[in-house]
Amino acid sequence: MPRRIVIAAVVLGAAGLALAPALGATALDTVQFRAAALVLVTLGFWALVVLPEFITALIFFLLFSTFGSVRQALLVLSNIPFAMIGGIFGLLVSGEYLSVPASVGFIALLGIAVLNGVVMVTYFNQLLARGMSLADVVVEGAKRRLRPVMMTASIAAFGLVPMLFASGPGSEVQRPLAIVVIGGLLSSTALTLVLLPILFRRYGLAPKAANLEKPRG
Repeated sequence: MPRRIVIAAVVLGAAGLALAPALGATALDTVQFRAAALVLVTLGFWALVVLPEFITALIFFLLFSTFGSVRQALLVLSNIPFAMIGGIFGLLVSGEYLSVPASVGFIALLGIAVLNGVVMVTYFNQLLARGMSLADVVVEGAKRRLRPVMMTASIAAFGLVPMLFASGPGSEVQRPLAIVVIGGLLSSTALTLVLLPILFRRYGLAPKAANLEKPRG
């Protein structure tokens, strides 16, 4: 796609009148450029502000309909800050900016992080249904779900490695997206396997249900 460079100049004196017809022909290009810039700003606002909030609300509704518990839906959504930590840190280390491609990377990362949380919480509930105590559930569940969570994160991260080292045309779009997703996957996977079981033990069940799950002496 050819690129255009616009050069602006101010002509003083009578010579400017002779250039008026030619300048009128370029005025339309200026208007088109400003309109295109306005469209880009609008798309950036939707990608950075509106779309993530809408997607988060939609995911919360789906999680609540799946687990039937506000507590567990919020626990799964707690993976989102875990993932954003790695994504933001990756942008800072690489020197990239929070652009529209990076925002798209955060949206893709949100889905992977939530998926890992659903895998963990679903297996915790299965172990609880088998009659295990809550303390044993979080330990045994974290051990058994280690491999699926690691496989999900590693496959997604390895698939973005070529984009991470891209240097040709389009790399300015590919690199921020890959940096955000890979960095977020590293932090999200580590914190999901360590912190999510602790949070589930403390907040995953209502107080009455937690007391019923305690082993009887």
